[in-house]
Amino acid sequence: MNSNESVSSSLFTKEFTKNPYPVYARLRDIDPVYKCVLPDGNQGWMITRYQDAVDAFKDPRLSKDPVKLFGGDPAHQSVFTRNMLFSDPPDHKRLRGLVQKSFTPGMIEEMRGRIQEIADELLNGFSGRDQIRLIDEFAFPLPIIVICEMLGIPAADRDKFRLWSTTLIEGSNGEYASEMKQHMEEFIQYLGQMFGRLRQEPGQDLISQLIAAEEEGDKLTEQELYGVVTLLIIAGHETTVNLIGNTLLSLLEHPDQLERLIQEPELIHNAIEESLRFNGPVEFSTSRWAKEDFDFKGKEFKKGDLVILALNSANHDPRQFESPDVFDITREKSAHLAFGKGVHLCLGAPLARLEGEIAIRSLLQRYPHIKLNVRPDELEWRPGMVVRGVKEIPLSL
Repeated sequence: MNSNESVSSSLFTKEFTKNPYPVYARLRDIDPVYKCVLPDGNQGWMITRYQDAVDAFKDPRLSKDPVKLFGGDPAHQSVFTRNMLFSDPPDHKRLRGLVQKSFTPGMIEEMRGRIQEIADELLNGFSGRDQIRLIDEFAFPLPIIVICEMLGIPAADRDKFRLWSTTLIEGSNGEYASEMKQHMEEFIQYLGQMFGRLRQEPGQDLISQLIAAEEEGDKLTEQELYGVVTLLIIAGHETTVNLIGNTLLSLLEHPDQLERLIQEPELIHNAIEESLRFNGPVEFSTSRWAKEDFDFKGKEFKKGDLVILALNSANHDPRQFESPDVFDITREKSAHLAFGKGVHLCLGAPLARLEGEIAIRSLLQRYPHIKLNVRPDELEWRPGMVVRGVKEIPLSL
């Protein structure tokens, strides 16, 4: 078996999902722009080196808009994909412009007090207990409460959104195939009813603002409204759930770093940035497609070819980062790619960072002797091509 065959047989296995970094290291060395078969059976190019990923992020020959590229092909159409994540300029600028007014650094900073309140309320619920389930009881509720409050979604409906978003995210690996159609229909129906209600009686929430928003006389179409709101709901909590979980897990697996952070809580910002680099919550970029035939780093891309960027591989590239496999919360701020690069840089990055900092700092202040209840290799990693995180982290307080 040659090196490429060895790598191919290692990709997307359970072992790879637990620890993809040795496979990424081999790919960066032997075939950094690698043609592979993805879990859904499609072929695509996987880019694993840092500078190659940066170049791909900025390459105008790669499109984010499947509808423009493939026309009416139903395989590339969804009510959930008409948003800035799946669009190219100038549509991207228009769609992002209609949303970003609510995600300026100043507006996010104004939310600090409320996010701290939510974290404290959740931690108060652990009083008198010896053990908790971090994801279910802390890492998930905190960001879902925040984004639901921003969007005006009733508290009673939060668990529905967790179910629907899990189906959409983990469905990228063939999981939940039987539930996918039903859950998507439920999601669309729920949002449609909500949009209708808010058109009649708008509130101060973000969805009401999006319905009314205009950018140079332009408004969101109905399909764009579905796409943008879905993106905000899913991206607005999924990234942060896994950021909190992965950060705490890295700290627990590196006790010296955990102790350093407890002794020097002012390092929290550094710790979050290092966690984003070391084991980021987004495994791969969302899809790009070649708009034309062209050469990329010595490989021949054909029009319509699928391209994905392995963000966590790029963030471990020794050509960019010194000692990349070392988790070091004193590392100087790095230009990691956890939130992307270029025009598609994640709109919600400041919110995810703030939620992660508040969650980890508050948890460690309250419970400085926190311990993992199982061996790290017993944790179950989530399937799917997009997010990287474990399903649950059982802890002793």
